Amino acid sequence: MILCCGDALIDMMPIPAQPGTIAYVPKPGGAVLNTAVALGRLGAPVGLLTGVSHDMFGQQLAAHISHSHVDTGHLLWSDRPTTLAFVQLVHGQASYCFYDENSAGRMLDIADIPALPNAVTALFFGGISLASDPASDCYAALLEREAPTRVVMVDPNIRPGFIKDAARYRQRLDRMMAQADIVKVSDEDLNWLFPAPQSDEQKVTQLLALGPSLVVVTRGNEGADGFMTNGTHIHIPAAPAKIVDTVGAGDTFNAGLLAKLSELNCLSKDQVKTQPPKILHTALNHGAKVAAKTVAREGADPPWAEDL
Repeated sequence: MILCCGDALIDMMPIPAQPGTIAYVPKPGGAVLNTAVALGRLGAPVGLLTGVSHDMFGQQLAAHISHSHVDTGHLLWSDRPTTLAFVQLVHGQASYCFYDENSAGRMLDIADIPALPNAVTALFFGGISLASDPASDCYAALLEREAPTRVVMVDPNIRPGFIKDAARYRQRLDRMMAQADIVKVSDEDLNWLFPAPQSDEQKVTQLLALGPSLVVVTRGNEGADGFMTNGTHIHIPAAPAKIVDTVGAGDTFNAGLLAKLSELNCLSKDQVKTQPPKILHTALNHGAKVAAKTVAREGADPPWAEDL
């Protein structure tokens, strides 16, 4: 099982209402939840570890992931409220306003998380849960606890407006990426992590020097690149798509990549480090193909395996 660890929230999606007004429709979201849902729909064995509220939105989240074949046995229930993210779309590009104080997903401690079963062979971390205390420290501690024996992927999915203490956030990310096997960043993430004028290749070299075996950089309609510590560099173009919006695109790419590596039996610590270029090319292409299906739909609505 791939266990996705992190944010599950409600995206308040804008829709036209009366002339000159906008209404908001609650839809399940969050970078980590989206990745878990996409993995489940693609047929990969997957679970979600996150804090979930007993409120109406928490019930909506649990029903959504269960419908998408995501194991719910690692949900941590509480009476705290669900995180809400109000979405603004400009030419299909999404920006967010978060309401997250004292939420079920945020108020976690490592003591809340029991030992993981042997069936969990890989863990995925990412999203705003890596920026919000105390959950961010909880997930960092969980990664440190599990990284020696399980494959770890990190996608920081950086939201600069959500970060209260940039220096502390950078330090936490550096520690987590240093212990990860796979790090996925967007080109925007890469520029935030390394703001000094350098080429992307120089920035990726610094990321690889932290410790991951594989760094993937996604570039929207310019495709994606995979870089390995053994010097392998694979570029794949973006899959053709008619873009409705980009909500959940990167999360679905993550799922496509992980699902294909799992399907090819290449999701172990040794195999991630030594995989041949052909395997990496196949996995990156699959991520791009799955993401293309998502951007052609409204909101974070990952495809099912039969849609491909």
